[in-house]
Amino acid sequence: MTVHPHTPILLSEVMAALALAPGEHLVDATFGAGGYSLAALEAGAVVTAFDRDPRAIAAGAALLSRFPGRLRLIESRFSHMRDLLGDAAADAVAFDLGVSSMQLDDPACGFSFRADGPLDMRMGPEGPTAAEFLNSATEAEIAEILFRLGEEPAARRIARAIVQARPLATTGELAAVVRRALGSPKGRRRDPATRTFQAIRMHVNDELGELARGLEAAEAVLRPNGRLAVVSFHSLEDRAVKRFLARRSGLVGRSSRHRPAKLPAERPAFERPARPVRPSAAEIAANPRARSAILRAARRLAGGAT
Repeated sequence: MTVHPHTPILLSEVMAALALAPGEHLVDATFGAGGYSLAALEAGAVVTAFDRDPRAIAAGAALLSRFPGRLRLIESRFSHMRDLLGDAAADAVAFDLGVSSMQLDDPACGFSFRADGPLDMRMGPEGPTAAEFLNSATEAEIAEILFRLGEEPAARRIARAIVQARPLATTGELAAVVRRALGSPKGRRRDPATRTFQAIRMHVNDELGELARGLEAAEAVLRPNGRLAVVSFHSLEDRAVKRFLARRSGLVGRSSRHRPAKLPAERPAFERPARPVRPSAAEIAANPRARSAILRAARRLAGGAT
């Protein structure tokens, strides 16, 4: 995998939310092509970056030599950051969720329905591939994943078509199956396979489970007044981030005279989250992949729960 310099989505907004001072420690939970890490290093910060993909870690070697002693690259899931770093170890944590641009653009990774490649979809080397899941799961299991993670209204029809077409080995084969199952109605703005590929990728990588564990780990590693910034591209991811921050900032679960609390409220760990930020029209025009991005950020309370 070759990494080409690129500007991450919402870069200036993320850096403003992180508010890094020289010498402060950023945990880049999703290293990818290193865009957030590079910006933090150029601002004088010390960076620990995580990525499940060994190719991303290997491609980051250039930054290691460019910023000696200030960058540490760790091949691991970001949910392990607390185990590897310890509590209260970071001044800021940044997440850029979903598949990276370089993974999406590399047919060998098996994420894209626009270029044929192996039906893999794993963000790292561990676990079953998308092909192994689709060729062994029941029709009902496939339909449930497509409906829950892809919000695909034709989940049953697609699942039936996948089972009838097995075995599947490439992204091109899967995309063709979905397109035949759905047809191409006039006025469709995106490829019929979009939701299916999204759902299978999220399932193979346990993305929602990993996100929940990662947010809890980020809360633990943040020092008092530490900043958390999360960029998501999917409604289910954004909903999970929004609910986490609402719960951990005390915005949900509060009692009132109309609805007394049934359980003791959790001690808030974050200040009230900042208003969500979306890309500008200019950024979306320059990079259409930015259109679904949303940034949510919050600051760790000095005396918050751990």
